[in-house]
Amino acid sequence: MTREIDRLLAIMARLRDPKGGCPWDLEQTFATIAPYTIEEAYEVADAIDRRDMAALRDELGDLLLQVVFHAQMAAESGDFGFEDVARAINDKMERRHPHVFGDVRIDNSDAQTRAWEVQKANERAAGGEASTLSGVARGLPALLRAYKLQNRAARVGFDWPDPNGALDKLREEIEELAAEIVPGSAPSAALTDEVGDVLFSAVNLARKLGIEPEDALRGGNRKFERRFAHIEKRLAAQGRRPEQATLEEMEALWQDAKTAPETESGT
Repeated sequence: MTREIDRLLAIMARLRDPKGGCPWDLEQTFATIAPYTIEEAYEVADAIDRRDMAALRDELGDLLLQVVFHAQMAAESGDFGFEDVARAINDKMERRHPHVFGDVRIDNSDAQTRAWEVQKANERAAGGEASTLSGVARGLPALLRAYKLQNRAARVGFDWPDPNGALDKLREEIEELAAEIVPGSAPSAALTDEVGDVLFSAVNLARKLGIEPEDALRGGNRKFERRFAHIEKRLAAQGRRPEQATLEEMEALWQDAKTAPETESGT
């Protein structure tokens, strides 16, 4: 494995070599590569979701390339190199697992999760991050960031005691949103604000129910794709496309899709 890592590092160095390297790779910066890094992480998640191990192998390779790319650029600027990246994560993993690499006793995964969060909080404090919410990356997808912010606040007691409180809050926010809706008008700042509150509250309810909101929404997306594919298939059998059907016709087919076998409705 070390030989393959060394080979990848050498390939990246060659691509970034001003003498004979790849023009596209040479033009890149941390900022221009960052979107690709995020995209590759999502493609890893997608391969896992599809249970496609061959794709997962390839996507993990693409994600590893992103790490190597950033490390190569950092080495060129004299900030750090790939060895420093590997050393930093090795040190962090040992530091955050004293029950494995030290003499601390932790009996179960829940206790480990609490200990992990305490360790992270101590690290943030040592780094000058005083706020409970410090360190939740602003570049995260908004849904995931909301979930993490809520978890942070919950750890210091700012949380509903049970899901019913979160559900009531969601209902309250939906009522406030409804009051701001003016048919035919352009979205106002207040309307946008209320939509944000509804989404934030929905994430909070999912969290209180022990459901990962990203997972739930991915499932909802798959369901929508499957049912819409059913509509398209049924209309195609009539020689029509969705834009040639009425909303009422498509709604009837949508309801039919709810009871159709999954293999018939699509993926």
